[in-house]
Amino acid sequence: MYHSGNELLDPHILFEKGQLQSGMHVADFGCGRTGHILFPAAALIGDQGVLYAVDILKDVLHNVEKRAKMDGLTNIHPVWSNVEFVGKTAIPENSLDVVFIVNVLSHSDNRHGMLEEAKRLLKDKGRLILADWTREGLSIAPPGERFVDFEDMKQWGKLHEFVLQSEFAVGKYHHGVVLYRNK
Repeated sequence: MYHSGNELLDPHILFEKGQLQSGMHVADFGCGRTGHILFPAAALIGDQGVLYAVDILKDVLHNVEKRAKMDGLTNIHPVWSNVEFVGKTAIPENSLDVVFIVNVLSHSDNRHGMLEEAKRLLKDKGRLILADWTREGLSIAPPGERFVDFEDMKQWGKLHEFVLQSEFAVGKYHHGVVLYRNK
């Protein structure tokens, strides 16, 4: 049995904001052990879609691959990468409809590098979905100084051919934004 984590952050809110649909090409940066975004998204985009499970930890990717095979999901493709550095992720440039960066920015020391890598991979009219912690008080939340400055994320988007499409709460402890690539 896999813990979904939906009590803290409902991925279906993110899917709705990202307008996920059958046949899309999607990446989940920092997919993590549970595949909280990954596995429900794979079902939504279907067999005609492609979902890249991107993580820096090889054992995480091994577990994702094992679970995908067990669940008969052929549209999940594990990719080992440090997404903080532009050009390091083995996904074709300008090929993605949506990139999810969920609960990863708060762990990053190079947030803008991660956003640049997402931009490199997104198609024109693609969506960058950012969601991260906004409230302290849970033992699993990062320290307050690691919280994401969403104003900085929106400013970065404005400077890099993105428009703010949506800003929203994702449960009690998370905040999200959708940046729409409009070059």
